[in-house]
Amino acid sequence: MRFAVGYQLPGGDEESLGDILSTHGDCVAEVYFAWPGMPSGRSPLGQDHGAVDWQAQERLEADLCRFRAMGLKLDLLLNASCFGAYGNSRFLANRVGSLVDHLLETTGLDIVTTMSPMIARLLQQHFPALDVRASINMRLGTVKAFEYVADLFDSYHVQREYNRDLERLAELRAWCDAHGKSLHLLANSGCLNWCSVQTFHDNLVAHEQEVAELVNVADHAPALCWEYYADREHWVSFLQNSWIRPEDVHHYEPYVSTMKLATRMHQSPRMVIQAYCTGRYDGNLPSLFEPGHGPCFGGYVIDNRRFPADWFARTTSCDKRCYACSYCAQVLQQVLVWVGE
Repeated sequence: MRFAVGYQLPGGDEESLGDILSTHGDCVAEVYFAWPGMPSGRSPLGQDHGAVDWQAQERLEADLCRFRAMGLKLDLLLNASCFGAYGNSRFLANRVGSLVDHLLETTGLDIVTTMSPMIARLLQQHFPALDVRASINMRLGTVKAFEYVADLFDSYHVQREYNRDLERLAELRAWCDAHGKSLHLLANSGCLNWCSVQTFHDNLVAHEQEVAELVNVADHAPALCWEYYADREHWVSFLQNSWIRPEDVHHYEPYVSTMKLATRMHQSPRMVIQAYCTGRYDGNLPSLFEPGHGPCFGGYVIDNRRFPADWFARTTSCDKRCYACSYCAQVLQQVLVWVGE
């Protein structure tokens, strides 16, 4: 399996993604990145109080050239869930076109990941050589959903809630093969499956710079998960989410072309990349994911080494009616280890 990894600007003495990939580059196929000052599915890159940090842009471009020289494909993220009033505007279309032209001339560009049908259509019309990829935030998980936008996208991120549904992945892969498309998934999302407030949260993230400049409601967390896990009775839900353990990656070879690793905001991208490239992780499982909910389990870790041998087989063949099953609750007791405050 080969992976797509997310770019983040290193700070201080932090090692760069290029240095990490110099030792793990063989298993990485793509680097995805946001552009400074452009909204995306995570915090804006290289922006301070609305002004673009030009040094950050220069560093990004230099790193992109380095990745290109390493033979890696470059994937520009235009995957914000909301561009506000500009979402269908000529202003946004012109800005995207100018940015893509700039990258093609300076660093090279292979893929653009977006959840905007307007941006996807623009790219198909004016940059047909690019792979236009549907963002995971679109939540496309059926053949019918793929068909609706088949003229807009060349590749698809599958809705993460179906990561453990191998029958569905096989169906989606067969459709992609028959229509000249490719299938991809996100391996290490820490998000709740079927999160009730995902759209609300994604829209806030898309406007994070503006949100930071306002006085917000102090006692409301926009991400449901942190508050939800505050109740120990809900901890079992962690096991019922979409993440894939590094030890189980090899099972997905027949289904997806690459696996995306969330490393844009992660505190230790080397740890994540090394774990998935080697297919082994000896540590607290939430620490691999983004977001990482380790602090929610106050004094406990979820020991990845203690998962039962039948974990993958059971969780990919069950009927997903978690409310009527006790398997994950039993596994939680096995993997939950007290290590102290």
